[in-house]
Amino acid sequence: MATRVGIYPGTFDPIHNGHTDIIGRAVKLVDKLVIGVAINAGKGPLFTLEERVAILRDLASGLPKDIEIVVQPYEGLLIHFAREVGASIIVRGLRAVADFEYEFQMTAMNQQLDREIETVFLMADPRHQAVSSKLVKEIAILGGEVNKFVSPGVREALMAKVAAAKA
Repeated sequence: MATRVGIYPGTFDPIHNGHTDIIGRAVKLVDKLVIGVAINAGKGPLFTLEERVAILRDLASGLPKDIEIVVQPYEGLLIHFAREVGASIIVRGLRAVADFEYEFQMTAMNQQLDREIETVFLMADPRHQAVSSKLVKEIAILGGEVNKFVSPGVREALMAKVAAAKA
């Protein structure tokens, strides 16, 4: 039987509980999950690529070991990266209608580029539907509490970044 490889791409700046929820459910669908950390300088990430990869690898090390989880940075077209890692499934999380419209367009374009790679949408848990990395960063920068939205390790790293930026 062929190994089902899925890819869960994102900037993960920072990874929040909504991302973690999707990862936890995605591992039930595939034999190997590649978490693709996008190199996207245009978004102006708070965390460096190396920091985001390290945080995700630390998170992945705490997940059940019954499937292989790989954290790998990538740049360029997602479909090229999916082919590179042998993925036949792209996992995407949806929070709201606005996400669906964007993801619908991306899926249609990806199907035009490679009809062998399917996109699977997982709805965000209702507890995480309003959570986004952008809002988590904004709350932290403005002195709010982010405990509900990120893991303790991510909170610590985020607060250190915010403190360093203010210094």
